[in-house]
Amino acid sequence: MKTVIFDLDGTLADTSGDLLDAANACFRALGHGDLLDMQADQATAFAGGRAMLRLGFSRLGESDGEAAIDVQFPLLLEHYGENIDRYTVVYDGVRPAVQRLLDAGYRVGICTNKPEGLAETLMQRLGLRDMFGALIGADTLPTRKPDAAPYLEAVSQVGGAVGRSVLIGDTVTDRETARAAGVPSVLVTFGPTGREVENLHPEALLDHYDHLFEVVEGLIG
Repeated sequence: MKTVIFDLDGTLADTSGDLLDAANACFRALGHGDLLDMQADQATAFAGGRAMLRLGFSRLGESDGEAAIDVQFPLLLEHYGENIDRYTVVYDGVRPAVQRLLDAGYRVGICTNKPEGLAETLMQRLGLRDMFGALIGADTLPTRKPDAAPYLEAVSQVGGAVGRSVLIGDTVTDRETARAAGVPSVLVTFGPTGREVENLHPEALLDHYDHLFEVVEGLIG
């Protein structure tokens, strides 16, 4: 069965605003104000909570930054979980593009490095969860992307065939996950790094979800 597995952050939705706000909430509580910029630091947001905290503390010149990160990280997750969809925006065309795949008999799922519980909550709030047959998060299995196991599990859970599957993502992590699984990757050009993803040499690029079906058909149709 033909299968399309999607990353979440930076691929299905721009979640950077809520991620950066959660990190800034930590810095505000420490009396530093907002150390991260909602536009300039988008790429760091998609690198994870610790990366955002590390960047902020580096701007303070903190010598014990890693220890401070360990303290603040649970607080970041708490704030993020309580405000998970305040600024998040689903990318244009996602719903009709996924529905077209379903109507054509494709199986679809999600493989993300966001903790599974947070990913489930976000997808429910965005009204998209029911469209996807599986959701594998960073903590669903003992390993996470770019290890191939989470991707393979997502394909398995939707009843797909790895040999007729493709990964839609936005970062080097997704590119390496697809390579590890031996499947083609499609990287979106509307994510945090734009067309720089072309330098990762994916099998295809996606400029808008209106073109998703044709791109996927060209790879595994």
